[in-house]
Amino acid sequence: MPKTASLRPRRAHLAEPMASLDGLLREWLPRQRWFAGKDRPVAELGLLSMTELFPGCLHLLVHTGHGPVPAPGGAPPAGDCYQLLLGVREHPSPRLGRAVIGRVQDGPLAGRTVYDALHDPRTAQLLLERLRHPGKAGPLRFEADPSRPVPGGLAPRLLDAEQSNSSLIYGDEFILKLFRRIQPGVNPDLEVPDALARQGCDRVPAPVTWMRTTHPYEATLGVLQPFLNDASDGWTLSLNALAAGDDFTVQAHELGRAMADVHLALAEAFPPGPPGENGRTAAAMTERLTAAAHCVPALQPFVPGLRAAFAALSTCDSGPPAQRIHGDLHLGQVLRAGRDWFVIDFEGEPSRPLSERRSAHSPVRDIAGMLRSFDYAARQRRPWRPEWARRCREAFCAGYAARAGWDPRKKHGLLRAYETDRAVYEVLYEARHRPDWLPVPMAAIERLAVRGD
Repeated sequence: MPKTASLRPRRAHLAEPMASLDGLLREWLPRQRWFAGKDRPVAELGLLSMTELFPGCLHLLVHTGHGPVPAPGGAPPAGDCYQLLLGVREHPSPRLGRAVIGRVQDGPLAGRTVYDALHDPRTAQLLLERLRHPGKAGPLRFEADPSRPVPGGLAPRLLDAEQSNSSLIYGDEFILKLFRRIQPGVNPDLEVPDALARQGCDRVPAPVTWMRTTHPYEATLGVLQPFLNDASDGWTLSLNALAAGDDFTVQAHELGRAMADVHLALAEAFPPGPPGENGRTAAAMTERLTAAAHCVPALQPFVPGLRAAFAALSTCDSGPPAQRIHGDLHLGQVLRAGRDWFVIDFEGEPSRPLSERRSAHSPVRDIAGMLRSFDYAARQRRPWRPEWARRCREAFCAGYAARAGWDPRKKHGLLRAYETDRAVYEVLYEARHRPDWLPVPMAAIERLAVRGD
């Protein structure tokens, strides 16, 4: 019998292989960029699902947190669920290097070395073959759009730039995003591009194949889409323009038109949200401000002015109807290929609950995110270039207005409130993760609190 046969777990004995992996994963998980609990130790680690995807490759869903692991078919667990693909070999290739998690000392996998299988080209190629041929593997489901065939034999490479997820590029033709933090339900990064493709919107690459699980609950695990090999992301393009002393307003105007196209298509593809409730939105923004000021003392002197921005929202007109939006829009989420802009990564803010990311919001939220991104670009090196950002913001809004039929600049109170809410989020994020960047959102906080521009 091949040795890989012993990797295949029975559902009733999931605890057995976990005994081999527990110590290694507790140490390895907090070091990964996509692990959300870096600020706390892994107090509990439980195995929700394990499937031998290929000989020597295990697909795992693991639960980290402080609550008990739920029984099969029960409610989703408190805490976080992560997707892992682990290679298990007695003698792994030295080329795996940093992908190695460690050598198992005891349990059913004792004596074998475990590693992150996404770094293994053989595993990456087998994964693409599995996606090319719809079917099942235990609780895993592999599905595809038959109108968009995927050729075989495409060379894989792991994309190093990812943070909250992991991505594989195949032959510079397709990109596979594997979600690391898994939540019950359909991931918006599958749901939204698929719906937009059906609407005929060509601003978003359409899903080609995808994988999901049915245990311990229904959830999306990964999506394969066309890869725009000749494209550059908006963040890189804007920084290059700044470094060269070039104007970026033409590109920003076209980007505004492209984003309006996407919003119009989203409004057609999904049912509208409930009528605007600015009072409730303002209350939620104020609550987030209070919590952020408690964590970041530098915010406290500006709290009265920021609260005024949210209070003004309560008296504004409701603005455009709530609808499905991108949810985490910035210059890194848009690509320019030739003369065209494309929008990617509809997953939304990964730290937010999936139900919130799939709900309707004001499109002004997306617009505010992009305006803040121009400001971030202009402040990447000294001397800061606030005028460059202001011109880009104006051009983006003008381009959006030309396509959408309404001008974000004329919704001043609404736009100020959403931009303020985004800046408060940025302050909290930078204080926790990148303290050197804190002056960037704090400059916006001062502007928004004092003048409200």
